[in-house]
Amino acid sequence: MTPERSAAESLFHEGNNHMQSGDLTRAETCFREAVLASPEFAEAHANLGYLLDKRGASDEAEKCYLRSIELNPGYAEVYLNLGALLTTAKRLEEAEAAYIPAVNLNPRSPAVWSNLGVVYACMKREDLAEKCYRNAIALDETYARARFNLSYILLRQGRFEEGWRCLEARDWYAPLARHFTCPRWRGESLRGKTLLIGFEAGYGDMIQYCRYAKTLKKLGAARITLTCHPALKKLFASLEAVDELIAFDEDVPRSGWDFWTPLLSIPYHCDTRADSIPADIPYLTARPGLKAKWEPAMPAHGIRVGLAWKGNPKHENDADRSIPSLNTLGPLGAVNGVRFVSLQKGAGEDEAPRPPAGPSLLTPDPAIDDFEDTAAVISCLDLVICVDTAVAHLAGALGKPCWVMLPAYKTDSRWLSGRTDSPWYPGVMRLFHQSSPGDWRPVIAEVVSALDRLARDGRTDPARGH
Repeated sequence: MTPERSAAESLFHEGNNHMQSGDLTRAETCFREAVLASPEFAEAHANLGYLLDKRGASDEAEKCYLRSIELNPGYAEVYLNLGALLTTAKRLEEAEAAYIPAVNLNPRSPAVWSNLGVVYACMKREDLAEKCYRNAIALDETYARARFNLSYILLRQGRFEEGWRCLEARDWYAPLARHFTCPRWRGESLRGKTLLIGFEAGYGDMIQYCRYAKTLKKLGAARITLTCHPALKKLFASLEAVDELIAFDEDVPRSGWDFWTPLLSIPYHCDTRADSIPADIPYLTARPGLKAKWEPAMPAHGIRVGLAWKGNPKHENDADRSIPSLNTLGPLGAVNGVRFVSLQKGAGEDEAPRPPAGPSLLTPDPAIDDFEDTAAVISCLDLVICVDTAVAHLAGALGKPCWVMLPAYKTDSRWLSGRTDSPWYPGVMRLFHQSSPGDWRPVIAEVVSALDRLARDGRTDPARGH
């Protein structure tokens, strides 16, 4: 071994130690010095690429991965990392090409099969995706990531029995499991029992699945407590089956119930199928007094249509599900007899006072404070048009006609495949699908056409028909 290689090996091992201890900056420095000392050191290039990838320097990371593969084509882990990077960049064909050598080098790796399945799912080659996930599970039944990934395919296709079971592989409710000391509900009889429902995921998930409190009461639960996001607490006061509400920023006791359950586990334990979704709409209502407060601020004439064009930017697929700018919705202004009301909060809210030429957009004043206010505003409208965000679920839960514009890339499984309606919100929800990722123009043209027919016909049921 040359002195240069010996020095590089020492730096490499030092970098690994820093990486394991969490000092990624020093680790990166060590790997950079290692590849300078020994440019043919494939493993150092690979680890440097991993750290660069981790901090978002994807272009430089890709170069490191490719150099490592060039030096050592037999290192399966590098193909795996490169494939993940390319998948994130939506370079799906290249990602597939990266994963194939990884499968050939390590065909017994469940991670490789699962990651390849993700690429096929993003391509909507769902049969191949499912085969990959099942290969991973066959290799390791405890590999939760593959089972969770499979749940997306199954639920999207309406194969609920296995889909809900696979969704149980998710791990994001782990903090709840650590917090509560009472037993977790796993389908036991609830007759005469008390139950706490733990919050999960985002606002939309909470709004969609809070309906199950009523189902649990029908199963005999004597008392139900629901924990939720603070911004949902006042809205959820209208849930008839919930006896107590606790916002997660309040003091949530560790015990005091017979059982607790994560919210998204309830459909599984209630044996929900595509034809047995509890869809008693509406299950949320706006307080009459609050609706009366907002009514004077609404347009006096025309069809009142609420707009929401962006979701939470922290959502993993927000770049695809959200419309880049309010200006993109400009063609809606060509429809006569329609008055638009902004329902946008957070990202995109600052665009509302400066709408594009054409549509008149009312921004409610005083400002909407929380979801109870948003519910009151929606109750004053005739129709909501939005992207896949919590507003869609709120409108559906209120029984308000809602048109949802959905992305082509990684469409959420809850909307199912091949449908323009939703069994979760029967009679009120209509879905408009992108045909090409990132191209909202045909979708908006379709919405404009439907809205024009609605305005001309003077219809009162905007969710029905085409």
